[in-house]
Amino acid sequence: MSARETSADGKSAGTGHVVVIGGGIAGLAAAHRLLERGARVTVLEASDRVGGKLLPGEVAGVRVDLGAESLLARRPEAVGLAREVGLADRLQPPATASASLWTRGALRPMPKGHVMGVPGTAAALAGVLSDEGLARIERDADLPRTEVGDDVAVGEYVAARLGREVVDRLVEPLLGGVYAGDAYRISLRSAVPQLFEAARTHTSLTEAVRAIQGRTAASPATGPVFMGIEGGIGTLPLAVAESVRARGGEIVTHTPVTGLRRTAEHRWRVTTADRALHADAVVVAVPARPAAELLRAEAPAAAAELAAVEYASMALITLAYRRSDAAALPEGSGFLVPPVDGRTIKASTFASRKWGWIDADDPDLVVLRTSVGRYGETEILGRDDTGLVDVSRHDLKEATGLAAEPVATRVTRWQDGLPQYPVGHHARVARIREHVAGLPGLAVCGAAYDGVGIPASIASAYAAVDQIHGDPRGVEQLTAHPVQSLHGGAGE
Repeated sequence: MSARETSADGKSAGTGHVVVIGGGIAGLAAAHRLLERGARVTVLEASDRVGGKLLPGEVAGVRVDLGAESLLARRPEAVGLAREVGLADRLQPPATASASLWTRGALRPMPKGHVMGVPGTAAALAGVLSDEGLARIERDADLPRTEVGDDVAVGEYVAARLGREVVDRLVEPLLGGVYAGDAYRISLRSAVPQLFEAARTHTSLTEAVRAIQGRTAASPATGPVFMGIEGGIGTLPLAVAESVRARGGEIVTHTPVTGLRRTAEHRWRVTTADRALHADAVVVAVPARPAAELLRAEAPAAAAELAAVEYASMALITLAYRRSDAAALPEGSGFLVPPVDGRTIKASTFASRKWGWIDADDPDLVVLRTSVGRYGETEILGRDDTGLVDVSRHDLKEATGLAAEPVATRVTRWQDGLPQYPVGHHARVARIREHVAGLPGLAVCGAAYDGVGIPASIASAYAAVDQIHGDPRGVEQLTAHPVQSLHGGAGE
């Protein structure tokens, strides 16, 4: 089939035609903001649906999330977008947020008084660490400064100050829940910017944490740390897409983009299998690897940097039980599992306890979910769905005593689902954006840049829209100060 040329009206990105490549939450947020600015917008999505890793579904007739399940509410972008698209009355905080750690053979209450697992005092981790591990924390005050330079791995720095046990028992499972990565590879500057800045200005890490906690106590944040949406976070992209269409935007699925070229008229030609669109500007809102392919012709240096971004794969296993069979389930919202304990699952969420609408959908059922898969792990994800359900049930029985047969299960696999932020990630993002900035009318956004969480992806989308309108301040701000993807304030 010959390509069909589609020209745009208008002269500039602000009032002309903007093509957004990618229909995940970042691409949809960019489209929503562009329409507010008066642009004509076309969103091209390769798959058969919008939403990316935000996916609503059901198990045993109960509505659940099959991807991300909560929004960080201490950032304004995600909650704000939900309100803008008509979901204000469906925003709900967790019914309970009292999580546990399954470590050293028992479920132990999640410690408080730490910043991303790093304590202000040894006493904060009593019950989780051994006596030797607690004593090692106390030595921090007597150690000379640990230089962090331009960046350092979270695990490397914290272990040098407080010992490996703090990293292995608490920092690792907290970071693993966000990145499915390895704390000894993850960038302190990109993943936990609060601690990076503290490390540059304090000799003692515990003293630095206490200083952060003091600032938090002096200006306490109000409202919940996290927020959910009745019906699931997966309903957010559907509502944004509906709003985009209602404002006149076009969203086309089943349409992978095969080429992106700058034209002699200083516009952009976006090619698909059966169509070519001419645009005044383009927002590339796809993961790093497909972004690299799209940018290879016009921005080869940016493409090379993007091609080097690594990803972790994971799977979510959702299980529904009769409530009578799950009566002995411990209290709380679920638990995290340190890799050092050698278990297969890395976390479990007691979804019916955590989200009130799940419990209300069918009071006679209890819904749980587990997650498996970390960076570099391949064996576990190679098992079939039955095998993943079996290992989840085994670990759930070991942790909680839940031995009953579930009435329904569902396995959702996220191949290359989470970008990794190793040491030097911030510098790579700065180089990518520097190369892209040399091509007017082009911007990039998504989880591969400034934070993997939903607010971070939306923030990068808004900054991309500003950039193609000639305002680089949002991009510069995010590059210098990444969005922390998990709340790291005192006591959480």
